[in-house]
Amino acid sequence: MKRRACRTGVSYPALVVVLSIITACGGGSTTGPSSSAGTLTIRLTDSPFSDAQAVLVTFSEVSVHLSGGDFITLPFAPAASSRTCDLKKLQGTSDVLGTGPLPPGHYTQIRLVVASAMIYFTRLSDPSPCASGFTPPPGGTAIDIPSGDVRLNGEFNVPPVTTITLDFDGDRSIHQTGSGRFVMTPVITVVGVQ
Repeated sequence: MKRRACRTGVSYPALVVVLSIITACGGGSTTGPSSSAGTLTIRLTDSPFSDAQAVLVTFSEVSVHLSGGDFITLPFAPAASSRTCDLKKLQGTSDVLGTGPLPPGHYTQIRLVVASAMIYFTRLSDPSPCASGFTPPPGGTAIDIPSGDVRLNGEFNVPPVTTITLDFDGDRSIHQTGSGRFVMTPVITVVGVQ
């Protein structure tokens, strides 16, 4: 599979990361199907921001769009209202972002909502790459996340697709401004569909 990443300047209240062949967003959010015909797991890996010791990114939603239907929200793993990942600890490995049952069909989009990001220049003691209900330790610097979205090619069918791995490229995503602030414009690629 070719890696593709693109950026656009579309404005939204929260940063929305969308993998899609189609360019239109649509539909509301639902909590998921009542019966299970397949399970989708979204995994996250990273090529991290090399200058930092830790980069915590908090996701508030993972959802997928069923062709001809609505977005279906995938629960975070384990079930929680958000999931925070340390991009530095995802280098060379991956962790589950969201997983859940889906009805069979053709899916056209995966949407990740990024709620916040923090950068640290000292190593964090938490050994796990991703955690639910994570409280960031003191001493970090908030990363500005401009409104906008990122769209990547990526359609899939359920079944048989069960796992999609996304690479969050920290070095290409995080930039320091002349005033010393950090800004994140996420560069994310699909690196595996199984």
